[in-house]
Amino acid sequence: MYSIMIALIICLVMVYLTRRYIAKMFDMISGILEQIVSKKDDIEIPSTKDTRQSKLAHQAKSIIEMIDDDVNQTNIEKEVIKELIGDIAHQVKTPLANIAMYTDILLEGNLSKEEHQEFLMRTKEQSEKMDWLMKSLLKMSRLETGAIDFTSDDIYIKETIARAVSSVYSQANTKKIAIIVQEFKDIKLYHNRKWTCEALTNVLENAIKYSPEYSEIKIKMTSLEIYTKIQITDQGVGIAKMDYNNIFKRFYRGENVAEQNGMGIGLYLSQFILSKEGGYITVKSELGKGSTFSIFLQNCHN
Repeated sequence: MYSIMIALIICLVMVYLTRRYIAKMFDMISGILEQIVSKKDDIEIPSTKDTRQSKLAHQAKSIIEMIDDDVNQTNIEKEVIKELIGDIAHQVKTPLANIAMYTDILLEGNLSKEEHQEFLMRTKEQSEKMDWLMKSLLKMSRLETGAIDFTSDDIYIKETIARAVSSVYSQANTKKIAIIVQEFKDIKLYHNRKWTCEALTNVLENAIKYSPEYSEIKIKMTSLEIYTKIQITDQGVGIAKMDYNNIFKRFYRGENVAEQNGMGIGLYLSQFILSKEGGYITVKSELGKGSTFSIFLQNCHN
């Protein structure tokens, strides 16, 4: 009988201590959750020698840090969107104003047949500029947000370069610019053909746009240990050294080409595409003597 009483007392003590421990744990969990919900910046979670409590405290701190990171990332994205909207508004403003002005002139009707045709052509040019801008912005946003399935592989490069040259042939021919591709052995490079062609085309279009008539654009390929370098050299207006990094920024245009048509998107897209493939692009130039853009693609992974 005595032993039964002792066992019963021990059981009651164990139940009491267990309930007390559980209550203490619930209180601690409740306190931690309140601190998380409060979103305080100076949250201090007491750690104890108890393994479970220490683990819980560590996990709670991790949750708080994740929440803070998400908030910071959201704020950064808001600023990026705000900046992008401002840039788009600035880029769209000029062609829209021109279209409105040309339309008003046409509506007045005090034009000769030749003048009427001229203003129709100007309106068409501005609408095409708007269309190109919208398509470029859509392409840019889809690439940046990962909406496009962008995969690369080890594929031959000659076809990619040929497609890029073909896409700008008409523009070059209009200005009597010769595009000379130095003979090279076709090799496999790690890239996405469609998007690398887009990157090369953007560089070639810039070279044509800022080069004089009857000039030359040379394309040369050099194999290195890890990368293969594709150089595109023109005889155009050149780029100031202080602009070497800026020209790859979205909507940036150098002072010496401010009068030329352009949006400052092409080179930004090129460097973005190449970075997605593990490649990169650099420039070396001299004002009044031309520029050389060097595109680096990774050698075949196998």
